[in-house]
Amino acid sequence: MASNPLTIFQVAGRAMSAQLLRMNTTASNLANAGDIASSQETAYKTMKPVFRTSFDAASGLATVDVEKVVTAGSEPTKRYDPANPMADKDGNIWEAAVDETRELVDMMETARGYQNNVEVMQTAKSLIIDTLKMGR
Repeated sequence: MASNPLTIFQVAGRAMSAQLLRMNTTASNLANAGDIASSQETAYKTMKPVFRTSFDAASGLATVDVEKVVTAGSEPTKRYDPANPMADKDGNIWEAAVDETRELVDMMETARGYQNNVEVMQTAKSLIIDTLKMGR
């Protein structure tokens, strides 16, 4: 049984969903920048979505989905701070290694990608409306 071909609205919608997840992980990374923990294992690690592109042979369109979310970037930084209540038995704390500049750049790229897909949907809608008006 053949599947229905994807529409441009489905393709743009999936891309918008993927960008929204990317924006959420970026926001989480920024919110946790500078967080500290008492061990390397419990310290916050930067999250990044992994995208998967699929080709729909019926429509000839490619679509993107989030395959998974992984930890990425530098390991948490160990710092000696025995006065900190989060310090381990050796007086060390672990600080999340979030590159705030990189995260802000990712946020701007994500917002642009999301907006581009909104414009794709608006253009497709306008073209459909114009086509329908021609039939009158």
